[in-house]
Amino acid sequence: MSTLVLASTSRYRAELLARLRLAFDCAKPEVDETPLRGEAPRALAVRLARAKAMAVAAQHPGAWIIGSDQVAELDGRPLGKPGSRNAACAQLAAMSGREVAFHTAVCVAGAGMQREACDLTRVAFRRLRPEEIERYVDAELPLDCAGSFKCEGLGIALFEAIHSQDPTALVGLPLIATAGLLREAGFALP
Repeated sequence: MSTLVLASTSRYRAELLARLRLAFDCAKPEVDETPLRGEAPRALAVRLARAKAMAVAAQHPGAWIIGSDQVAELDGRPLGKPGSRNAACAQLAAMSGREVAFHTAVCVAGAGMQREACDLTRVAFRRLRPEEIERYVDAELPLDCAGSFKCEGLGIALFEAIHSQDPTALVGLPLIATAGLLREAGFALP
């Protein structure tokens, strides 16, 4: 079987992909993640997953590449990674008591094939007091996470419910879809 490369330096995505027990390398995709004017959050996630896969494919000819991206959506608009404590607190305050959609896309490309999938996860946030938000952000520093939380950690305490077909999607890589796309590419799973 050909080399498998995860087009990401995210430790969260690498930890998820490792669950499939396939050998893989990681490579950083150089992709501008700026949304296009009027681009819907789901379309943005799919476009970025594809762009990441294609950017790394150009550096690794003959390999199979997995690109993934996640976009949080509130009121029809994408929420980016907060990048700062204040931005994380503001995002969580805006999501308090509301339902937020998370679009997690994956693209598997190689041998002239390119396949994509996108998982939709809906997260119902409980009403959050400002001091709870600050304690959470200070505890986990989720500055590099779409939506300003880590559901695999303390962030789970922020929710009333999670509605999804794939529990791994919210962490950053929808493994059910990824496994299906890899089987289509000829990988033996399990």
